[in-house]
Amino acid sequence: MTQKFDFHVTASDGTARTGTILTPRGEIRTPAFMPVGTAATVKAMLPQSVRATGADILLGNTYHLMLRPTAERIARLGGLHRFMNWQRPILTDSGGFQVMSLSALRKLTEEGVTFRSHIDGSTHHLTPERSMEIQRLLGSDIVMCFDECPALPASDEAVASSMRLSMRWARRSRDAFGERPGHALFGIMQGGVSRALREESAAALTAIGFDGYAIGGLAVGEGQEAMLGVLDYAPGLLPADRPRYLMGVGKPDDIVGAVERGIDMMDCVLPSRSGRTGQAFTRHGVVNIRNARHIDDPRPLDAQCACPACRGYSRAYLHHVFRSQEIIASMLLTWHNLHYYQELMAGLRGAIAGGRLAGFVAAFHAERAGGDIAPL
Repeated sequence: MTQKFDFHVTASDGTARTGTILTPRGEIRTPAFMPVGTAATVKAMLPQSVRATGADILLGNTYHLMLRPTAERIARLGGLHRFMNWQRPILTDSGGFQVMSLSALRKLTEEGVTFRSHIDGSTHHLTPERSMEIQRLLGSDIVMCFDECPALPASDEAVASSMRLSMRWARRSRDAFGERPGHALFGIMQGGVSRALREESAAALTAIGFDGYAIGGLAVGEGQEAMLGVLDYAPGLLPADRPRYLMGVGKPDDIVGAVERGIDMMDCVLPSRSGRTGQAFTRHGVVNIRNARHIDDPRPLDAQCACPACRGYSRAYLHHVFRSQEIIASMLLTWHNLHYYQELMAGLRGAIAGGRLAGFVAAFHAERAGGDIAPL
C-alpha cells in the first residue's frame, strides 16, 4: 500500500475522467461520491454497511466534531478512524460552511470567525490555523482549507471580498498544515457565479500549491443551471493532475452533470437525509414511500437494485415501518439511497473508461423521464 497521497487519471471521455486517488489508508476510485458522516457517523448506518454500498471514503465535519465531543477528546481516543470504526480514508471539511449556516452571532474578521455554538451557545474562535490543528487532531486523510462561503445571491462586491479573504486564509492554511506525508491539503476555489472571480481564485490557489482542489460556493442557492454554467469552465481552471472536488453536491442529475464536466469527487447529505424522511432515489426518479399508493404494493423500490431494502422488502412494508416510525425504515431507505449513489458512480466510471459516457448519460435521463409508474 502506498505511503503517500497521489492521483492518477486512467481514462477520459470528453472532459470527464476516471482514475484513482492513492492514500495510505486505501484507494479512492474516481469519480467518487463521499457519504457524509457529520458527527462521526453516517446516520442510520454501520460503517461496514456504508462500505458494503461501495463507498471508498467518508466525510467528517470539523465544526460539529470540534463542538462535540471535541477534537482533543477524539485524539486522546486514538483519532477519528478508530473512534468511528472506519479504517478507510476520511476527508474533513474546514468548518467554514457550517459557521456560516448554523452559528448564531457570527463575527467575521481578517483573523478568523468568532461564533456561538448552535448546541449550547458557548463562544468559539475558528481561524485557518485552528482549523488545521483540529483536522490534524482528528487524523483525517484529506484536510480542507478554512474558507468563508457566502450564501447566494450576494452582490459582486460581497462575493469578491469573501473570495479574496478565503485566498488569504488558504495561504495561512497551507503554512499551518506544513509537511504531513500521507495526508493531503485541498484548496477551495470561491467566486460565486462570476467567471472573472473564479479565474482569480484558481490562479491564487495554484500559485500556493495544493494536493487537490475543491470548487466551493455552489449549491448554495444559485440553482442548477447557474451551477452547471460555472462547472462548464471552472474545473478546467484547476491543475489537471490533481483531484477536483465539488463540495456539497448533490442530486443524481447534479452528479451526472458535474462528472460530465470533469469533477472527480462529490459529497452530499441528501441520500442519508432523504432516507430518514421517506424518500428513495431510484433509476426511475424519487419514490416518496410515505404516499398512500404504496400501502398494498408488493414490489421492491427498484426491481434492478441489489441492496437489502430491495432484495428483502416490499414497498408496502417500507411504507408501513416508515408510517409507524420504526428505526428500520431509516436504516433500509438510507442503505438503498447510498447503494444507488454508489451504483451510479460505478456506472459513470465504467462508461468513462469504455468511452461511452454520452450513451450512459442519455439512458440515465431517459429512465428518469419515464418516472416511477404505479402498478395497474
